[in-house]
Order: sequence, then structure tokens, then C-alpha cells
Amino acid sequence: MSTHTPVAPRTRDLQDRLWEAVADRNEHAAAAVVLTAVDDGIDPETALLDVIAPVQARVGAEWAANRLGVAQEHAASAIAERVIAALAHHPAVRTAPRLGRVTVACVDQEWHVLPARLLAEVLTLRGWQVDFLGAQVPTPHLIAHLHSHGADVVALSSSIPTRLPAAHAAITACQAVGVPVLVGGAAFGPDGRYARLLGADAWAPDARSAARRVADGIAVPAPLTGRQQLDGLPHLADQEYTLVVRSRPQLVREVLARLESRFPEAAGYTEQQREHTAQDIAHIVEYLGVALYVDDDDLFTRFLIWTAGILEARRVPAVSLRPVLDVLGVELKDFPRSTRLLDRAHTVLDAFLATAHHPGVHG
Repeated sequence: MSTHTPVAPRTRDLQDRLWEAVADRNEHAAAAVVLTAVDDGIDPETALLDVIAPVQARVGAEWAANRLGVAQEHAASAIAERVIAALAHHPAVRTAPRLGRVTVACVDQEWHVLPARLLAEVLTLRGWQVDFLGAQVPTPHLIAHLHSHGADVVALSSSIPTRLPAAHAAITACQAVGVPVLVGGAAFGPDGRYARLLGADAWAPDARSAARRVADGIAVPAPLTGRQQLDGLPHLADQEYTLVVRSRPQLVREVLARLESRFPEAAGYTEQQREHTAQDIAHIVEYLGVALYVDDDDLFTRFLIWTAGILEARRVPAVSLRPVLDVLGVELKDFPRSTRLLDRAHTVLDAFLATAHHPGVHG
């Protein structure tokens, strides 16, 4: 949602004021900041993409740095959604549709809805008739909507890479009914590499780029006759992805069972800490699975280093990730691609640990 131009002083002031209201969990003050700015002449698209979006990005950064709790982060996100809704219904913002129809949705299991909502509002401002389906849209429901209402293009959003298999299914299904698919969101990589891999018709890094791409026109996909969803992913023939995903509960149990012997500090964990550890291990296995799906070492190592940073911010030694990789390596020793991914992860984690500050206590 960012731009490549310097932030104007007025926009920076609005960001600061909106952040203060959001941090205080003051929905009315937050709405007043944005709506008053629009009344004073700021462009509504600027309010969306250069004021609200950066503040929401700051919310995420503050959570990652352990300066905001989960409940505070959820409250801030809820305020952002309601401010966007208030702006959308502001009399000065209403725009009559004059262009085609665009369906905007998050892929199945993707609950980060704000990027999709921002795109929907930008497209509406620019004159498109938008069907915004919201978060976590199952692919059969999306296709039923297209059969009932049609669309010139579907814009699919996903922020979490583990949703890429679901995104792939949605892309293929939309194309099968003759509707081109534009994708965006952090899940598809900073350069859109996974969008291309999964066969999307177009990719955009932010809402403005996406709106321009829709305006330029996206060709209707060629018929899928004789082509299967996984034709572009020949590595999946080895079944490693399927077997790892199916084995996730067992893998998590094995790592937990062996953790204390390899990381003695785990013996002193509270019940809550054990629960959080189990969740972290489950996420690691989940990301290992999706890295196998797209056959990309970087996807797994990026998540592992992000997790290491999150743990350090919460005063949990990131070195605790080593035994997780070790046990997974033992359990998956007969899986060549998994072994490659885990070996690469070890190397990257060791480099992180060599330079990171370690508080050495579990908080």
C-alpha cells in the first residue's frame, strides 16, 4: 500500500494523529482524523493508502516488536476496518460505478482482510462496480458467486504464504470458468514470484498498482482443456508435500516429546509456554509444507528468521529453534527436498544466532 514518493508533511501529521487515536483504542477520534481530513480536501484514496494503511502497518510492526499485545493488535485492526467503512459511506466519497465489475476476495483461510478491503475501496473510488466478499472465502463459494453475478476480473488477496495452495486452487477454478485472476499480498512474495508459479494472470505489489492493472485490462485465460492444476509444479510428483502436511500432528508431537532432552530450558516451561511452543512448532511444519509446495528454500528460511526475531523480542532464546530443526531432520531423513530445506534453514539460523543479541531467558 506504500508509494515511492516522500511522505508529505500533512500526510505524516495525519498518520501520527491517527496512530495516537488507534493506540488509545479511540474509534471515534480515529474516524474524526480521517473524515475531517477528507472534508478539508484530502483525496480519499490518499486517506486510504497513505494514512490508514501505513498506520496499520505500524500496528503490525509494534506487535512483532512485542510493544503491542494480540488483543491490542486486534482492536487496532478492528478500528481501521470501521474507519474505512465510515469513509466509504461519507457523502463526499461516494462514486457511481461506470466501469466493469470486479470481485475482490481473500483466499480460503486468509483472515487478513485489510489489504483486500483497501483495494476494493480504491477500485470503487475509480469507478468500478466491486463485489467485496471479505475474508476466508472458500473456493466453491467464490465460483458460485461468479456463476451468479459474473466478473471482468477476480482480485485475490493473501498475506500468509501457507495459504498459497488454497490460492492456487482458487486461481485455477476462476480461470476454468473464464475469469482472469489478479493476485496480491505478501503471500505471493515481494516480486510476485509465487503468483507466476501458480499461474495467476496478473500480480500487483500494492493497491494503486492493482487498480492500474485492472484498468489496463487483463486477458481472459485460455481454456484449461487438458491442463491440470499442478502441471506447473512437477516437483509435487514426489508426494513430499502431501506426506508432510498429513503428518503434521505427528511431527509436532515428536518435536515436543524430544525438545527437553535437546533444549533443557524447556523443562521449566509453564503450561502456557508449552502451548505457545506447540503452536510455533506447528507453524514451522506448516511453512515447511508450503515451501515444499512451491519448492522454494527462501520461503521457509524467511519464516524461520522472522520467527527467531519474534522469539527474541519476547525474550525467548531463538537457539530453541535448533532442536526443532534437528528433530524434523531425523523424522524426515528419507525426504530429499525436506532434508535440503532443513539443512538450508540450519545454515541461515546459525548465521542469525551468530549476530543476534540473546537475553538468554524465557519470559
